[in-house]
Amino acid sequence: MPELSRAQVAVYGAIAIALLLIGARAIRAGDGERSFASASAGAGFSLSGQSSDVVVDVAGAVSRPGVYRLPAGSRVEDAIRRAGGAGGEAELEAINRAARLADGQQVVVPARGPGGVVVSAAGGADEGPISLGTATIEQLDTIEGIGPVTAQDIVDFRDRHGGLAAVDQLDQVPGIGPATMESLRARLQP
Repeated sequence: MPELSRAQVAVYGAIAIALLLIGARAIRAGDGERSFASASAGAGFSLSGQSSDVVVDVAGAVSRPGVYRLPAGSRVEDAIRRAGGAGGEAELEAINRAARLADGQQVVVPARGPGGVVVSAAGGADEGPISLGTATIEQLDTIEGIGPVTAQDIVDFRDRHGGLAAVDQLDQVPGIGPATMESLRARLQP
């Protein structure tokens, strides 16, 4: 058997370390759904060394509300599934399950109340901020300075861009000026 050169030993050592890091990352993620092949191909690392995962808060009418790490490019539907699926009282038609997730986003699955009325998991409009990731046109219309047309523009903008990571991104929506941005900051959360 031929002897290995120092360069070959260094290359083999680097490969071994990379495989160990990828394996440790897959194990640490605790995601039994990933196989070794998908873990090594999409373990959340890019060539620049930065994580490409998104972390989202799933709340409302789901089996296991909580904070979850999902691969970049995941959809609201993936977050709901990761949280154990929608509960029997969930009103899934009130949210866009196809929207892409943004890092730091909260996904609120509303529930049907008595008489089939949709009840937001965050409570009434005056009880707290509305989730920008799941806000309906009707919810956005309750914010001062937002009418139904601008509310529709916001939802369309969010859907075109695969979600929004910050309320400040809405300054790119036509018709939203500085005063409206202040109202949005007070009433919305990413």
